[in-house]
Amino acid sequence: MTATETAPATEPPAEGHGWNLRPGAVRVLVISTVGFTLMFAVWLMFGVLGIPIRKEFGLSDVQLSWITAVAVLNGAIWRLPAGILADRVGGRLVMTVMLAATAVPAFLVSTADNYVQLLIYAFLVGLAGNAFSVGIAWTSAWWPFQHQGFALGVFGAGNVGASVTKFIGPALIAAVPAAGFLGFIPGGWRFIPFLYMVLLLIMAAVTWFGSPRHDIVPGQGRSLASMLRPLKQMRVWRFSLYYVVVFGAYVALAAWLPKYYVDVYDQSLSHAALLTALFIFPASLLRPVGGWISDRVGARRVMYATFGVMLVATGILMMPYGYIVIERNDGTTNEILPWTVGVGMFTLLVFITGCAMGIGKAAVYKHIPEYFPKDVGAVGGLVGSIGALGGFFLPPMFAYATAWTGAPQATFGVLFLVTLWAALWMHWTVVKVLHRASPDLTNKFEHDYSPQMPADEMTGVK
Repeated sequence: MTATETAPATEPPAEGHGWNLRPGAVRVLVISTVGFTLMFAVWLMFGVLGIPIRKEFGLSDVQLSWITAVAVLNGAIWRLPAGILADRVGGRLVMTVMLAATAVPAFLVSTADNYVQLLIYAFLVGLAGNAFSVGIAWTSAWWPFQHQGFALGVFGAGNVGASVTKFIGPALIAAVPAAGFLGFIPGGWRFIPFLYMVLLLIMAAVTWFGSPRHDIVPGQGRSLASMLRPLKQMRVWRFSLYYVVVFGAYVALAAWLPKYYVDVYDQSLSHAALLTALFIFPASLLRPVGGWISDRVGARRVMYATFGVMLVATGILMMPYGYIVIERNDGTTNEILPWTVGVGMFTLLVFITGCAMGIGKAAVYKHIPEYFPKDVGAVGGLVGSIGALGGFFLPPMFAYATAWTGAPQATFGVLFLVTLWAALWMHWTVVKVLHRASPDLTNKFEHDYSPQMPADEMTGVK
């Protein structure tokens, strides 16, 4: 049985469409992608607002870091229940409620007058990050299996929302008078969360009234226990590790790189932000490309390429700068083979890493409807949750590794080791499965849903 056979359909396929899509599928994809982009921008807005907030409240760097950290944390912990809920009651309803609910703490951020309030409101704003698992479940329910890689890739490109505030925030803060407008519209940095509140409410209305009224609900009538049962399978946790590498590390580096450029290469903060964007954009916008490629050559082949590229790039980036000193018999010395990575080469390698992450993120989520067509919400929610938690834990690991070694390049040593762990686990699994199959499957990485496939590969038992 194929994934398309298990997915319920409430409407017939569109006639004459080359991709054989359900009526309303494109609308769902567009609305969910725009909504997710907005929610992602709201989720990570403190990366830009942090500077004026620190100035106004006199915060330390540690205090400021916790404002961002609690938002990221809350954007991870509810992804599993949100995904399950989307499968059981429909993504249209859940996405609408989440958009409207996030508008409340966004408004509260604009009214905060002390650090404790900021910390609480930032945590509540983090609800926005959980929209990812909702959109994944909603989109996959509407799109046929053979095009889910592309569709989920387009949706996931909403990660580009991480750069929205970086581009519009400084200009709006400078343009809006500190006193605000009309007596109730705040000015300065407070205008940004207020604006997001308005946009969130508008997007909630668009989602509810603009998407198909009769939603597809793949988990309707199923017990919670049955929806959670796939989480016992080891491959779910393996996919989660993959997502830590391609998404958790993306979130961590997006926050870490500006500081790296300033400290290591003595770049101005504005220039560092622009250079960081060269990492953020390919890591987000190439996601549809990754989905399209995964649809055609298989997600596992794409993951092999992703891990390979990341290992090479991070392997170069983690090498400490220095040279070899040769001491001669006459007491003289000679320095040879100097090694350093200039800002240009560093940016190129980080750009390549971002490209690999963007393509790899789509490949990870191509696996999920392929193996778990009825449980995209639950499985996708757990994978997304653990991946997002990677964005919470990796920055402290970067900091500790740098402090322990004294070399900022240790940042990429951490990323290299995590990537190597994921790559070896994947390859060990592939070799194990192929070893149990016939020798003619030696170079076949993708199953074809045939009865001849080993039972453990079809069921996910490892």
